[in-house]
Amino acid sequence: MKKSSVEVVVPIFNEEKELADSVKKLRSYLSKNLTSFKWHITIADNASTDNSLSIAKSLAKTLSGVGFLYLPEKGRGRAVKTAWGKSACDYLAYTDVDLSTDLKNLPPMLHALSNGYDIAIGSRLLAQSKVVKRPLKREILSRGYNILIRFLFGVRFSDAQCGFKAVTRRVVKELIPYIVDDAWFFDSELLIVADKSGYKIYEEPVYWIDNPGSTVRVLGTVTGDLMGLWRLITTRPWRKINV
Repeated sequence: MKKSSVEVVVPIFNEEKELADSVKKLRSYLSKNLTSFKWHITIADNASTDNSLSIAKSLAKTLSGVGFLYLPEKGRGRAVKTAWGKSACDYLAYTDVDLSTDLKNLPPMLHALSNGYDIAIGSRLLAQSKVVKRPLKREILSRGYNILIRFLFGVRFSDAQCGFKAVTRRVVKELIPYIVDDAWFFDSELLIVADKSGYKIYEEPVYWIDNPGSTVRVLGTVTGDLMGLWRLITTRPWRKINV
């Protein structure tokens, strides 16, 4: 039986310190634990100004199953959308480069897609999830933000922001063209529009360890998220989508 294929995208911006170790760890895990799938890793560099691109090129040259993509403009959402769109794989996933989410959560998400779900996401906010070392401020902001999303849109998922997601090729073809945001709001927009359009979303409770060196800037991210929510309220893009 032909194996299903999966593309695991690692979007990066100025991640020279942990890129090599993270990609090697990811590759090692996939080699040992994703044997029922044909997998490939793509490092998606969105306009890094440090040595990240050079490291990505070196990894792609020396490690089988690893490739890279360079985008001259910043934006995690842009990087993920571009890499997913260029892939011919059956399933498309992405993980943050810090690997805060335990990789053991990936196989159940891919199997959920195999069993009829359209999107699979890691959630830090389910009762079975385990979150370690997360600052109280970020925990409160995250929970408040996700409560706001459910209140405004009546959606059912619990965690829009966890950097650990997988989708089917159908989603990339049919839904991604409607997702406007190219930055951090990409995740929220994808899930809100998907839920409102009738796509099936699977949530995996994850083991997640906070990365104190994260490059995410809270104020800028919150501002972008609120602007994104307002745009979705006023435009309601799901009305144009027929599932």
